[in-house]
Amino acid sequence: MTYLVIGATGAQGAAVARRLVAEGRRVRGFARSATMPPGVEPVHGDLSDAAAVRAAFAGARRAFVSLPPVYYSTVVSHYVATIREAALAAGVDRLVFNVGTRLPARESGLAVFETRRRAIRTLRDAGLPVLALCPTLYLDDLAAPAVSGPLAEEGVLRCPLPADLPVAWMSHDDLGAAAHAALVREDVPLHGSARVGGPSAVTGDELAAAFGARYEPLDPMDFEAELAGALGIGAASAVVSAYEWAAVDRTLYAAAHDLPGVRPAALRSWIAAQPWADLSPACRR
Repeated sequence: MTYLVIGATGAQGAAVARRLVAEGRRVRGFARSATMPPGVEPVHGDLSDAAAVRAAFAGARRAFVSLPPVYYSTVVSHYVATIREAALAAGVDRLVFNVGTRLPARESGLAVFETRRRAIRTLRDAGLPVLALCPTLYLDDLAAPAVSGPLAEEGVLRCPLPADLPVAWMSHDDLGAAAHAALVREDVPLHGSARVGGPSAVTGDELAAAFGARYEPLDPMDFEAELAGALGIGAASAVVSAYEWAAVDRTLYAAAHDLPGVRPAALRSWIAAQPWADLSPACRR
């Protein structure tokens, strides 16, 4: 059986691909980048190219889909349409869709949430067996220089969230484990949604303490300026809007993992396993 991973060169898709390859499964990756994880059959292309997407899906029975950080409605709709048609033509019997975030219970009017909500609806309305994975925030992002720098130099952990906001932080490897279970295990439902996150929620203060640091909320506009260099201003603005929403909708990222049989790593265990985990001055003492 061939497993297709769309977005296999991204941090999240690569975690899924590595997990499948480690089990000896046949994995095909689709991405614009030329560098695939070891053991992954490469298919290069863009999601706007229907022929390239069809080629990626050809012969694949199960697929993991992670969209790029694009939030323009017409662009995302086109991407999803090419995926829908290719998946239907290939006859996939399981499609795991990485929402990339938790979704608010009600319509938000924010592209970062609603383009993904519409994507799920589009795929399901076509009759595809879609399980949507809704992750929380990633611990791996704390390794970014804008975060790890102050952590190392000042013993300060800065994130664009209130200090007392509970978040069930998770890792890319946790997503890989959840997606692997959703793709491989027959007891995982073919439809519906599953929240993916850490084993428990911690506040910003508690997260910083785990690093031996203190917490300072980062101004969302400063965070947006940092993201814009990597993502572009449009995507950066969309991502920041999710953080601003979460500051008000305090339960959005708080719920822990609820996919049966998958155990995400404990926070302190994950920190201890990182090569940069002793960055803060307190940790070095």
